[in-house]
Amino acid sequence: MPHLSLYRKFRPDTFDKMVRQEHVVRILKNQIAENAVGHAYLFTGPRGTGKTSVARIFARAVNCLDPKDGSPCGKCAVCRALGEGSLDISEIDAASNNGVGEMRELREKVQYPPVTGRYKVYIIDEVHMLTDAAFNALLKTLEEPPAHVIFILATTEPQKIPATILSRCMRLDFRLIPEEDLVKHLRSILEEIGKPYEEAALSAIARAGAGSDRDMLSIAEACIVYSETLTYDTVCAVLGAADFRETADLVRAMLASDLSASLSVCERILTEGKSVGVLLKDCLEFLSRISIAKTCKNAEQLLSLPREMFDTVRTIADGADGRAILRATEILIKTESELRYVSSPRISLETAIVRIAYPESDSAPDALLLRLKNLEDRLARTAQSPSAPAPLPAPAAPKAAVPAEPEAKYEFPEEEPVFEEAYFSDEPSRADPPVPAKPKAEAQTPFTQPAPAAREAAEEMTAEVAFGKFMRALRKTSKSGVLFTMCSDLLAVFEGGTLALYTESETIYAALRREDHAKVMTEVFAQIGISSFEVRKRGRPATGNGALEELKENFKDYPIEIK
Repeated sequence: MPHLSLYRKFRPDTFDKMVRQEHVVRILKNQIAENAVGHAYLFTGPRGTGKTSVARIFARAVNCLDPKDGSPCGKCAVCRALGEGSLDISEIDAASNNGVGEMRELREKVQYPPVTGRYKVYIIDEVHMLTDAAFNALLKTLEEPPAHVIFILATTEPQKIPATILSRCMRLDFRLIPEEDLVKHLRSILEEIGKPYEEAALSAIARAGAGSDRDMLSIAEACIVYSETLTYDTVCAVLGAADFRETADLVRAMLASDLSASLSVCERILTEGKSVGVLLKDCLEFLSRISIAKTCKNAEQLLSLPREMFDTVRTIADGADGRAILRATEILIKTESELRYVSSPRISLETAIVRIAYPESDSAPDALLLRLKNLEDRLARTAQSPSAPAPLPAPAAPKAAVPAEPEAKYEFPEEEPVFEEAYFSDEPSRADPPVPAKPKAEAQTPFTQPAPAAREAAEEMTAEVAFGKFMRALRKTSKSGVLFTMCSDLLAVFEGGTLALYTESETIYAALRREDHAKVMTEVFAQIGISSFEVRKRGRPATGNGALEELKENFKDYPIEIK
């Protein structure tokens, strides 16, 4: 006996054996029961969802002498004749018979009455492949066919069918089959043929089927003959997909901003012969699972993964930031769409991994927010760590003759930010006079005008010197490393009596105007004798009226002319 593929061997022959598509089956059953069968149907939907199988069952059911719940009985004389092959049921492949000549020949054949049953049924598969002339030749017959003829048109692309054809058919849309039903169907087949299996393997095959029962059975057939027992590793080997654990390691490293580990895992996976496109698809699927696990309470039910795999997904989701997950997904989706145009897919993938795992290299707003979030997390961990430096003890009460140093509020770790070098390359000059601390009863509020001496010293400072002193004071007094980070990119310009701080980032501009940040900045500026400052949003000016006024103020004895 010749070998039959699984999808042919287990093709349903009654409506009860169909996998889902209940909405289509119910309509057809009721029409058969009420003897209200139409003359033309259009079955649309993704491939492998049962369009041709339902058409064959329906063709035999309308001719059956004793249908059982709308399905053919398979025992009467008509069912046996149709099962052995009959001219009453004709299947036409429109992909290879798409000319006007074939449709004219069909128009002549429909005039002959059926041989064994009540109806002659013509099933035209991939009907969207017909030419315009062929559609025109079919149109008249489809509009007013003989009473003994039923047309069933099947297609995956209904948008390519002329509106004149669509308007003459009853359209029934087939849907993708849920993964849970695919697993149930595959399990029943494996138990029937006596094949040992692992539950994880069934889930992997069903996911690879992507809602198509026929695609799933084709994949399962290759996996069955690969080894004696159907395992998860077997499915991964047949599909050429990356192992679940390897994909988990790669995604975990990317979301943790561990660039070295990310590239190492990627290199190991690709060295094993995995395709760049398949690895990208696996990573996107894993990120989708992480998103579901992080946001949905019934994630375990939605994902339908083995317990061990779900625990891995849940652990990574709990330790990842939502913005990082979304950013990684968007980068990989864009990379996947660009693969068809690049000559080096591997380099494109590695570049995407670098962007995800090293947000410092990305100037996009979402990358900046992620960097600020990572900085806050590191500072929080440093503050909670037993080895973190403790705050300095409060100094003794100031004596009358010697001014006391200002009380230190917070001490940063020894490692200082790299960007600090842009404002001061060494410690403050010894010549800078210390700012004497006042008794608490006379302490200035953030909005109190500075003393006359401090105000005069502030007026003599240039914008760069004033901003440099502000940054040094902010480093010593502020508890927020994020505020120090955001201030480091500001451009300082004296405009009249106001120190204007310009930024090009909308995110930094909005953050610095928050009440908590503005209060800290006001206190620090007051310490260096500046009472009027303002954060502004615009591009960095090359020259401006503020710089001109500053030159005129500093060089009063020299005539300054702008040409």
